Amino acid sequence: MSKILKVKDIAKQYGVSSKSVMKELADQGIETPDAENSVIPDDMVELVEMFFADLYEQDEPVADKKSGKKSGKKPAGRREENDRGRNGKNGRGQQRAPGAAPAGPRGGKVTLPSPIIVKALAEAVGKKPNELITDLIKLGELAGINQPISEANARKLCNSYGYELEIGTAPKPAPKPVAPAKPNPEDNPANLKERPPVVTFMGHVDHGKTSLQDAVRHTHVTDTEAGAITQHIGASTVTHNGKPITFIDTPGHAAFTNMRARGANLTDLVVLVVSATEGFKPQTIEAMNHAKAAKVPIIVAINKMDLPDADPDKVLLNMQQNGLTSEDWGGNVGTVRVSAKTGKGLTDLLDRILLEAEILELKANPKRRASGAVLEAQMEVGLGPTASVLVQDGTLHVGDTILCGEHYGRIRMLINDKGERVKSAGPSVPVKVVGLSGVPEAGDRLEIFESEKAARNEAQERIAAKRGSMLATSAITTAEDLFSKLNSEHQNTLNIIIKSDVKGSGEAIEHSLSELPHEKIKAEVIANAVGPISENDIALAAATNSIVIGFHVRVNPGVNDMAKKQKVEIRLYSIIYELLEDITDALAGKLEPEKREKPLGKAKILQVIELSKGPKICGCIVESGVVKVGAKARVRRNGDLIYNGEVASLRRFKDDVKEVKAGLECGIRLDNFMDFQVDDEIEIYEIELKKATL
Repeated sequence: MSKILKVKDIAKQYGVSSKSVMKELADQGIETPDAENSVIPDDMVELVEMFFADLYEQDEPVADKKSGKKSGKKPAGRREENDRGRNGKNGRGQQRAPGAAPAGPRGGKVTLPSPIIVKALAEAVGKKPNELITDLIKLGELAGINQPISEANARKLCNSYGYELEIGTAPKPAPKPVAPAKPNPEDNPANLKERPPVVTFMGHVDHGKTSLQDAVRHTHVTDTEAGAITQHIGASTVTHNGKPITFIDTPGHAAFTNMRARGANLTDLVVLVVSATEGFKPQTIEAMNHAKAAKVPIIVAINKMDLPDADPDKVLLNMQQNGLTSEDWGGNVGTVRVSAKTGKGLTDLLDRILLEAEILELKANPKRRASGAVLEAQMEVGLGPTASVLVQDGTLHVGDTILCGEHYGRIRMLINDKGERVKSAGPSVPVKVVGLSGVPEAGDRLEIFESEKAARNEAQERIAAKRGSMLATSAITTAEDLFSKLNSEHQNTLNIIIKSDVKGSGEAIEHSLSELPHEKIKAEVIANAVGPISENDIALAAATNSIVIGFHVRVNPGVNDMAKKQKVEIRLYSIIYELLEDITDALAGKLEPEKREKPLGKAKILQVIELSKGPKICGCIVESGVVKVGAKARVRRNGDLIYNGEVASLRRFKDDVKEVKAGLECGIRLDNFMDFQVDDEIEIYEIELKKATL
């Protein structure tokens, strides 16, 4: 909740009249229509507090400062520097020349990143933010303490203060000398203790992820969920053979990957749940790819073994086909046959989890300050903002001051997975935290601070940095930016996610990529699946810094918007050699193949025509240029690219034709695309290839 600051609060704090405070505020352009009960705007509270602290406190008599008392009246002699900063006059009441530097040493060069934030500029030139804002108003620009200003005015201000402004990355300051620290138990390897493994269940939506976990922990979460599908991220701890195991049950691998994208690598092991009657499904393969990308060991639980048509060998074959070889077939992936309904194999599954955990040698230091990550967060009646967190290291205590993302607070209450209030939580223990200032996001890191003030300051800096980052970021909007990630000096791998119309095409593309030369950089296929490009693909690409390549497939609705927000590049192809040429050129260091795109024409879909035989076609008007059979075609919906392929055929009335010119109506059929909608736009073009040279 924002702090409420009134005129009368300021007057009382400094022992001055409300009328004096209102006059000072008016001089700064802040209106106070309700006199002493006027509330300072939220975005100006910090600035106003700094202004009055600078105005009154620095001239307070020393005796009063020592005694902690106020003088009870407005100090008679305010600093000339204050008067100069507010009124633009020097100590003798003379107007300072516009743009003239104040008396004092000139500062040299100041380097700041774009955008220029008021607070950062004030710190760089040694000014109070309110002084800088006052001078900024004279230049005709109004900005708050954490807001950006124009580069032109930033340069003018710096010149007036005797500095030269340079836009760029500031050199890192020399590290400050640090006093020798006392021996810290956090740094003592002897304090490392074995910790419980953290396990995530993943798999197809109805293969029994939650039911299996429910059977393990002897509760009935599934019965209370709408439609028997998990609605939120939960966590629980069970004990097997005297050793605890923590389970995280996610609503799907998308949430698992979104956490990874935010830097929260929470899971030690993944249990991939597969139905013994159905085998691998598309979501099973996606879940497997997400676990592989996270480099997390996988245990395959073959569920529903109680059913008469259970076929575990089918699952073993599916595993082999997707790069997972079971120990039953000479591989190294643990496979356990289970039944959530009868309880068969549950002991074997828990034994296998503890065996994998023993191999991983999981350890943490319970004596250090806690660190962890947010699993989920919400606003609860009677409790306010709450966050379910997983403690990954150290021990979390009631009374600790914490920061989760942009929200801070002192822990008032800890609640464990059984709903009991506890005083502390150690490594690998899930717990609900009460006492934060707001609701954080899943995946936010949990950190401990020495004081609430330090946590609040860090939270404010993060909010300001995020705002500045959002203002400075420009989205990738052109196809020429496809391989922009390769420009980074630190990038030595091009991660690729392949989506194709048939499995054979995807395998052929992956095989061809594996044989490409890679002197400077190599291509690594993160996932290879069949079907349209979905939100799950974008989530995985964001987590693994990949580009998404589609071959003869479309982009699902809403996915382009998600890709823009996540800064994920999508590239669609219809011919394999074009795809391989682009990747080959990228790997050889030619970041952009030299291609010239020649626009031919544009058409707009007026109606969708269903035919009694064959695929449906779209009735169009050619708005400009010409449409040709065999030409390249892009389909855009509300400006978003959803298809890139070829014109398969054209029809005028009942006749097939080779081309149709502007102003005429025609029927267009595109290669491997029938998801037309009225008002979709079709761009027709040709590619003129010119081999790139080094």
